[in-house]
Amino acid sequence: MRDRRVIGLVVAAGAGERAGGGVPKQYRRLAGRAVVARACDALAAHPAIDAVHIVIGAGQEDLLAEAFDGNPPAWTIGGATRRDSVRAGLAAIDGAIVLIHDAARPFLPAAVVDRLLAALDGADGAVPALPVADTLARGGAVLGDTVAREDLNRIQTPQAFPLALIGAAHAAWPTDEEATDDAQVARAAGHSVALVAGDAALDKLTTADDLARAEARLAAALVSRTGTGFDVHRLEAGAELWLGGVRIAHDKGLSGHSDADVALHALTDAILGAIGDGDIGSHFPPSDPQWRGAPSRLFVEHAAALVAARGGVIDHVDVTIICEAPRIGPYRDSMRAAIAALLRLPERRVSIKATTTERLGFTGRGEGIAAQAIATVRLSEDQ
Repeated sequence: MRDRRVIGLVVAAGAGERAGGGVPKQYRRLAGRAVVARACDALAAHPAIDAVHIVIGAGQEDLLAEAFDGNPPAWTIGGATRRDSVRAGLAAIDGAIVLIHDAARPFLPAAVVDRLLAALDGADGAVPALPVADTLARGGAVLGDTVAREDLNRIQTPQAFPLALIGAAHAAWPTDEEATDDAQVARAAGHSVALVAGDAALDKLTTADDLARAEARLAAALVSRTGTGFDVHRLEAGAELWLGGVRIAHDKGLSGHSDADVALHALTDAILGAIGDGDIGSHFPPSDPQWRGAPSRLFVEHAAALVAARGGVIDHVDVTIICEAPRIGPYRDSMRAAIAALLRLPERRVSIKATTTERLGFTGRGEGIAAQAIATVRLSEDQ
């Protein structure tokens, strides 16, 4: 199969209203990462998959950008129905094999992809399936006759096909009918579709309860880690003073290559320390002119995005600012709000404190400001 280009096509155009939350379910976050991003991550991580393409609904561009922290994979606007969206996605990609996957199935084991691609050696298509284990019965308010469950399966995604084959099958499907999945379209065109073993992890997220269970599952697999940060910057006349993402009126400002927000620099290092990924200087070298005068919020957002990319969650951050002046108290609430917005945390999970050195040392003499921070992060054990 490796001599053929394999594309993962993620269908994310639905409204997803039954899950609640004010946004379509594919854009809801699980442990800090959007559902659609987790679905794409799982496909992109498989060594046999060459690229991932997303189909989104009209007007969902901003949601998509936010879901991927401003850097989404290639995408296409879909149509009014799932079949319309799949057809739009198929027309936008170039490859030999396509794996069509629902964005609402974010937990894709690599072994399922292996089985699907292997099955294409002897069939026109392949889908993951799980046998029906529960008793089935007809009826509404009153229980009716049971239905034999032998040879009944629950069909999942991704569903794998040669791109040209499934594209032609969709083109031949009657325009006044709606298909439940792509395997139905392929079979209607006369193609054989193999069943491979699916996985319970692939169950579709539909309701708010489904999302809550998924969140609990992810949380149970995470371990807590902490990181600390410390930074110092010199005070000088004529510079703006930024602390904790807030501009403060003062007769002096902090000197540095960026805006020298010492509180956000310490916080960035704390988050990077919690995930064991270097320090602020290794990610944003002061020798690089592109960071001259840059707002320090970019550094915090970058560190938070690294946590999210690893499937992690930032639980709490605590920043202590060390200076004689200015007084931090009047700005504390604004700093908490600014940092909470950067990290997408409730303000109750952001602590801002201030202290002096009783006029001792460089901070006591008003020569500079120091800050220290600690971040508590949860990651999976293999991260």
